[in-house]
Amino acid sequence: MPCVPHSDPIGVFDSGIGGLTVLREIRRELPLEDLLYVADSGHAPYGDKTPDAIVARSLSIAGFLFDQGAKAVVVACNTATAAAVAGLRARYSAPIIAMEPAVKPAVARTRSGVVGVLATSQTAASHRFVQLLGRFNAGAEVLVQPCPGLVERIEAGDLDDAATRALLRQYLVPLLDQGADTLVLGCTHYPLLTPLIQDLAGPDVLVMSSGAAVARQVRRRLEDADLLALAPRESSERFWTSGAPDQARALIGRLWGKRVEVDALPE
Repeated sequence: MPCVPHSDPIGVFDSGIGGLTVLREIRRELPLEDLLYVADSGHAPYGDKTPDAIVARSLSIAGFLFDQGAKAVVVACNTATAAAVAGLRARYSAPIIAMEPAVKPAVARTRSGVVGVLATSQTAASHRFVQLLGRFNAGAEVLVQPCPGLVERIEAGDLDDAATRALLRQYLVPLLDQGADTLVLGCTHYPLLTPLIQDLAGPDVLVMSSGAAVARQVRRRLEDADLLALAPRESSERFWTSGAPDQARALIGRLWGKRVEVDALPE
């Protein structure tokens, strides 16, 4: 790998705004790092795309982030991880950090012996995810619930309206009725619904996501490659979208907690 200055940024991308839940954890774990984020909202959701289409988008966006000087890229999307991370790692020698649903810790923490996983249809059907279940489901019954339509509600900013609540209840009730006391959020969009999920599932159900674990992995990978930003400095974030920049600016600013600029992703 060529020598990369420590101050070069970390690139992060998702099919839309969901990866902000991972970006937030990376910012908390690595406050000195500059961050680049691409929301591919113009092509969301990835869950109903073919694997070839997801690979094409992932390669295009990763190439853009490396062109912007990224020293590492985080695939902050479970669906893109399942379809494209192998191809990304084959093409690039820089660190490529992927998502993995929190099935292992959920199996370790369930009391009822039943774990529910909320995922996109593509993630649920992927070979990578099936392998993950095969490694960790011996200690519990793992129920997988595809959630079509949920990403679209989140991309529209509808995080707690009646339609989103009804759709989410439709996916949660079968899991809860079968005794799930631990829920794994297998899409980076879904943690944005954590308050609503917790309200519908009740206080005795544990809701788990993997953003913090991914952020720790980013730190480990950068440490191993001697790429961590070490000197005290004022860090920054830059945002791009393949959707409508004005819409993305309002929604990302709302979720990020401060005013942001969002540029159009070059096509």
